[in-house]
Amino acid sequence: MTNAPLSHAGEAEVALETIREAASRLAGVAVRTPLLCDTPLDRLVGGRLLLKVEPLQRTGSFKFRGAYNAIAQSAKSTVVAWSSGNHAQGVALAAALLGRRAIIVMPADAPRIKIDRTRAFGAEVVLYDRVRESREAVGTRIALETAAEIVAPYDDPRVIAGQGTVGLEIVEQARAAGRVPDLVFVPCGGGGLVAGCATALKGLLPRVRVFSVEPEGHDDTARSLAAGERLANPPGVRSFCDALLAPEPGRLTFAINRRLLAGGLVVSDAEVRRAMRLAFSELKLVLEPGGAVALAAVLSGRVDCRGRTVAVVLSGGNVDPEPFARLLLEPADPG
Repeated sequence: MTNAPLSHAGEAEVALETIREAASRLAGVAVRTPLLCDTPLDRLVGGRLLLKVEPLQRTGSFKFRGAYNAIAQSAKSTVVAWSSGNHAQGVALAAALLGRRAIIVMPADAPRIKIDRTRAFGAEVVLYDRVRESREAVGTRIALETAAEIVAPYDDPRVIAGQGTVGLEIVEQARAAGRVPDLVFVPCGGGGLVAGCATALKGLLPRVRVFSVEPEGHDDTARSLAAGERLANPPGVRSFCDALLAPEPGRLTFAINRRLLAGGLVVSDAEVRRAMRLAFSELKLVLEPGGAVALAAVLSGRVDCRGRTVAVVLSGGNVDPEPFARLLLEPADPG
């Protein structure tokens, strides 16, 4: 294989069948995370929520799925990735399980818990300044120097197929519970998770409506969907949701999402904070900011969920203890 991600030639590279193949590859390795039903949050939205709990996945987020699926298909002994933390941890653990060397390029201001855990899984971490440096440039240089394969965080068909197993499980678990989702809300950074989920969901439930959810200031997918072309975020814009700071939609992910998504939603930091607090108090779950955006969209009423069955992906729970404790102690938002 080459030391670059697979070709972006077309959407045919990510299909329902490739997601099923990824599920077989992940069987016995990834956690089949629970789909929570009948929670106290149902009364707040007037609908039936199905909550897919990816903080309980290995490494604390969905990212392990795509990383393992990609590395398992690679012939290279070394892999390189760039990430603010969750993809980093997924690649680090997957590489360790598969006997590969992993070099991860991470921003120096990433949450300490994510940097420490990436190193704990055995990866070599190279820090960069996300304001002055390009993580893609740093990672590509390292890959060339080490003859490694790049495992991109989202714009790789193997990664998208792995993330799509989240959507596959949602359908299987919902059917087992006697429920079929009308709407599905999925967090979105570069778009790999929602692209994979939408491929699986629409392949099995053609009438379901799937929405991406992003934080304010990093709403590139929502704006790109509205414009019909890829649009970048303004440089230097920061967000509370550190896991969702991709500069623009991926080429392959946007091609998929433009065709399959019902729309893109945007939530504020205040709405995300409220969702994190409610997840802790009502569900006893720890969500990181990026992992809570889809729940924030539902709780804030971005789409009318009354009388509907609504699946929500809670994508990760890797949050530093100190800021999380401060958030829990903030005055409750009456909204």
